[in-house]
Amino acid sequence: MSSSNPSAAGEYLTFTLGDEHYGVDILKVQEIRGYDAVTRLPDAPEYIKGVINLRGTIVPVIDLRLKLRLAEARYDSFTVMIVLNVENRVVGIVVDSVSDVVPLLDEQVRATPEFGAAVDTKFIAGIGTLDERMLILLDIETLLDSADLVEAPLVDAA
Repeated sequence: MSSSNPSAAGEYLTFTLGDEHYGVDILKVQEIRGYDAVTRLPDAPEYIKGVINLRGTIVPVIDLRLKLRLAEARYDSFTVMIVLNVENRVVGIVVDSVSDVVPLLDEQVRATPEFGAAVDTKFIAGIGTLDERMLILLDIETLLDSADLVEAPLVDAA
């Protein structure tokens, strides 16, 4: 495990899933919107909530809490959808709440610890440290390119 991961330095949109704080590269964020009803797709995995029509683009919506096998998702007035543009695909992820945008320097980003086969960390780009808080930095490309998501009807961005 290296002490830092320089390629992960930059600005991150921070959000929460349960009690944990996460970050996603701000350059991947297209917009933030309240959670709306989605159109369910037949035979889709539980974490794929469905699709929305976003100004003419059909956008798949993924519940990140379910995708990451965290506690059951709850939807309330704080629930937010982050619309991401990743590798020319537009995808919405549902999170509990959005916090803010934070800059992280090289020395604030640590490599993901190795847990062996017990814990799959391939979706984690690193761990950001902010004062007393730790931020799990998601590798959103790997998350959205995982084999089970490739089968979902992802639509190219216009």
